[in-house]
Amino acid sequence: MIFYALAGAFSFALSAALHQRAAAQQPRFAALDPRLLLRLFRNRLWLSGWIPDTAGVVFQVLALRSGALAVVQPIMASGLFMAVLIEAVIAGQRVARRDLLAVAVGVVGLTAFLLLADVRAGVTRPAPTAWTVAMSCAVAAITACVLAARRRHGAARGALLGVASGVAYSFAAALVKDLAGGSPGSLLSAVVSWRSAALIVAVAIGLILNQAAFQHGRLAAPLTALTLTDPVVSVLVAITVFRETLSDEPIRIVGLVLAAVTVGGGVWLAASACSAGSVEDRRR
Repeated sequence: MIFYALAGAFSFALSAALHQRAAAQQPRFAALDPRLLLRLFRNRLWLSGWIPDTAGVVFQVLALRSGALAVVQPIMASGLFMAVLIEAVIAGQRVARRDLLAVAVGVVGLTAFLLLADVRAGVTRPAPTAWTVAMSCAVAAITACVLAARRRHGAARGALLGVASGVAYSFAAALVKDLAGGSPGSLLSAVVSWRSAALIVAVAIGLILNQAAFQHGRLAAPLTALTLTDPVVSVLVAITVFRETLSDEPIRIVGLVLAAVTVGGGVWLAASACSAGSVEDRRR
């Protein structure tokens, strides 16, 4: 499971670096404007990014089939470091120290979570009603981030859209786990189920918001927000929908709260660090 998760992390990191470079070269569009995707579908660099992305999906599915959602998603966040390094190599630039600091803070928070959490498996196929509250909260969170992003510029806007896309992608991953947990021989029923339709919608929304986020600031801001939001939301979905459980020891709970705060600090630092970097670039 760990091997598949790490392989998926690298694949998604390479894909993100290629997609961000392609998206940053396009004219600016509104957060949910599909015209950005229409332009990107004609961009060779962006299309090439789907090769590692597809590999990442395969590795992610394999990891989710054998591991708990609350463990797999945080492990895949290790691709954040890889993406920042890959971006620097592609652009032929030095890695910004503040970007690495932001990534380090976020990854430390996730690592602490993995060490402190005592994850216990839950149900493999939750009832449709179990998704109602979780999906309603997700829609509200995505809407709030998109509206807030309209009043922001640069890396801050990219980070907000990254959070929104992270929420959408986390639900897509959860739906994949739900579909993968079906009984053997139920392929047809899975294809025509509401889960497949919801998966398509979640992926589409996540993709549009993701590419829009890549248009603002360096890769670290939107990708840090996306990558760190994804596992946090995945944990909430795992607990509320799949009934996966974490450690209930008081000391561990305090540690988990501090780890979550550290993750949030990583997102904030990424946005502020990239904003500072943008100002410095304009002064040169």
